Amino acid sequence: MDHQNNLSQSGIVIIGSGLAGFTVIRELRKLDKAIPVTLVTREPGYFYSKPMLSTALASNKSAEQLVSTNAEGMAAQLEMTIVSDANVTAIDTAAQTITTSKGSIPYWKLVLGLGADQIRLPLQGNAANEVITVNDLEEYAQFRKTIEGKKRIAILGAGLIGCEFANDLVLGSYEIDVIDLAPQALGRLLPEAAALALQEKLSEAGVRWHFATTVQSIDRNADSLTITLANGSTITSDVFLSAVGLKPRLDLAKAAGIATGTGITVNRQLETSAKNVFAIGDCAEVDGLVLPYVMPIMQAARALAPSLLGQAAALTYPAMPVMVKTPSLPTIVSPPAKGAVGDWKIITVEGGLEARFESSDGKLLGFALLGSATAQRGALTKELPPILQ
Repeated sequence: MDHQNNLSQSGIVIIGSGLAGFTVIRELRKLDKAIPVTLVTREPGYFYSKPMLSTALASNKSAEQLVSTNAEGMAAQLEMTIVSDANVTAIDTAAQTITTSKGSIPYWKLVLGLGADQIRLPLQGNAANEVITVNDLEEYAQFRKTIEGKKRIAILGAGLIGCEFANDLVLGSYEIDVIDLAPQALGRLLPEAAALALQEKLSEAGVRWHFATTVQSIDRNADSLTITLANGSTITSDVFLSAVGLKPRLDLAKAAGIATGTGITVNRQLETSAKNVFAIGDCAEVDGLVLPYVMPIMQAARALAPSLLGQAAALTYPAMPVMVKTPSLPTIVSPPAKGAVGDWKIITVEGGLEARFESSDGKLLGFALLGSATAQRGALTKELPPILQ
């Protein structure tokens, strides 16, 4: 029994200081003011809004200005201990301890909020090592330094992050080329007509698109980069940003023998296959779903906090539309569930476009709203089925 008591005194340990980690602690504190909470992070432990990284240039915010609260402020506000600049190297699920670069830490319950890494495609050419990814505040600060005084930026990837960066940078007067293997922008989220409308607005703003091709090689020539595409054409640029998507961080869990799929596998209580170990956010997979967006993280945190304290709770996902931050044509999308059967119906409205994915009997299963049609968000979201009941 003593062993358990000691462990409950060691409290809840959370690895990762992203939105997931901090939101879980906020939810915990609503339910229990006293339980010891320790946050372990390889970052400085500050809080910032990660979605702002792809919109900060046009709004004239520096990396430092994106930090809303420093580590000391977060520790005081949430009455917890922050172990910052610490790398976690191992989890011992039997002894219930984690090994970090700052020593061993015991846990009663452990939460993995490890996040995801930007996928890096293997590229040819003598400048392949100059490819930049932006996945946290420090990388963003580095990116801003790199593009200072430069003019042309090439972006690999026309997904959510690629399109947001393209819009932000073009508003900051950069010349932008976007390259994607897909035939359109936001290939996983938008029907063709909606993608074309978005592409057109971004083209008007100055974005150049290179679809249905990929990068063959990237080479440095004096002070510029030559990007050779698989279709034979070349782009001259100053900076190359890769935004081809995210892959959940699984290594730590795998090494500890915790079950993984695309993400760290969890049930509706967000429990992993290891006793007293939970996972949340971009690294977690619930019922085959990995949803690296703000709304699912908020939902999951509300279910995880009571679960950690032994109260009955189960995660459900209502319909959660995703906002694409492209001011040239604001876009909100709630994609139909994987395998949903139906058709897209396109309605052009003054100053925008409404795309509805409907089943054969006319039920709304998904939507994409662009421009003025984004006003329909509330009404249409109510009609959608939940993502996870």
